This record gives sequence, structure tokens and C-alpha cells, in this order.
Amino acid sequence: MIRLLWNASIHARGFLRRYMPTNILLDAIRTRRGLKWGVPATLLAAPYLLLASICTNFIADGGPGWLNLLVLLFTWNALKFIVVGPVSLALLIRARHRVAAATRAGH
Repeated sequence: MIRLLWNASIHARGFLRRYMPTNILLDAIRTRRGLKWGVPATLLAAPYLLLASICTNFIADGGPGWLNLLVLLFTWNALKFIVVGPVSLALLIRARHRVAAATRAGH
């Protein structure tokens, strides 16, 4: 039973990494060429938080309960974009430091 759940979670993760737009964008940002876009991508958290707020208000006014799933999804995506900014900045600084060190060592 545990093996079945383990395999199902592996396949679900693979599907989500390949086909969900936010994961595709975050994977592109994590490349060496995409690191410079990490901090501007943090601004994408604002629309997700706005959508979560709109759904929350709609639920409070008597909307359907399944909108809670959308609130969870929007909040999760916003958190992913909030975290990617500082992480990509640190990775970019580290990559540029390594390039500068390799250039100094080559001369």
C-alpha cells in the first residue's frame, strides 16, 4: 500500500513539474540564464494574493465551498513566487562570484 502511494506521488509530482505553468516558470527561473528574472517574478505574487482575496470575499458572501481550494492554490503559488526572488538573487550572486573567481584564476 505504501509503495502504491509512493509511486502515485512520484507520478503526480512529475506531471505537475512538467505541465503546470507556475512550475514551468519557476524551473526556467532556476536556470543560470533565468536567475536574473527571479526578483521581478516576485511581483507575480501580487495577482495571486489578489485572486485569493477575491475568492475569500466571495466565499464569505455565501459562495460555494470549493472556492477554498482555489484560495489554497492561489496562496501556494504566491508563496512560491515570494520565495523565488531572494533565492534566485542569492544563486545569481553565487554564480557571478564563481565566474569572477574563475576569471581571476585564469589570468
